[in-house]
Amino acid sequence: MNNHIVKTYGEELDQLSAEVVLMGGLAEAQVADAVEAVARRDVALAQSVIERDRKLDELERDVERKCIRMIALRQPMAADLRKTVAAMKIATSLERTGDLAKNIAKRSLVIAEAEPMSPLTRSIERMGKLVSSRLRDVLDAYKSGKLDMAMAVWSSDTEVDEHYNALFRELLTYMMGDPRTISACTHILFMAKNLERIGDHATNMAEHIHYEITGEDYVEDRPKSSTF
Repeated sequence: MNNHIVKTYGEELDQLSAEVVLMGGLAEAQVADAVEAVARRDVALAQSVIERDRKLDELERDVERKCIRMIALRQPMAADLRKTVAAMKIATSLERTGDLAKNIAKRSLVIAEAEPMSPLTRSIERMGKLVSSRLRDVLDAYKSGKLDMAMAVWSSDTEVDEHYNALFRELLTYMMGDPRTISACTHILFMAKNLERIGDHATNMAEHIHYEITGEDYVEDRPKSSTF
């Protein structure tokens, strides 16, 4: 390649990474706002999360198109190919994270119409903050190219599972104590499951970062707790 082509190619790769980072910031905000909508019973904020999901969908499609075009026209090899593939896979995880945040927001609209269940919504808030911190850490690892930071996120997946299991038991206690809470508790259970799945996507992204940096798949068994 001549210098002009090499420079343009490098700029395309940098632009691709920047777009994934932008997606990450939007997905992180979606999760935080969805959880806040639950905690504050904020209908307007929940509706905003639902409406903003389209932007993540558009960005994910754009990243995918750019990756396919780059592979077809540039035929990247080695580190460049790994960077392109990792960007596409991380963008997919971020789009799905946005979908899960949207689902939480939709259920918060139902919860807002029911009697307040402060202990349970506080549990969702705590779990949401934990998941948000995992998402933020893995995105920082992607931006900075820090393998150790990505692997720290991977290793901490059990903490999210433990929060989910504790909340599941708490919900069972509520439903057995007062059957009138079953409907609201079911929505809260699905919210918790969505947060647990967002934690799984953060773990997926950590594995993609490992592949991008090392060129090897991370083959260790995930440190999972059994979940209900």
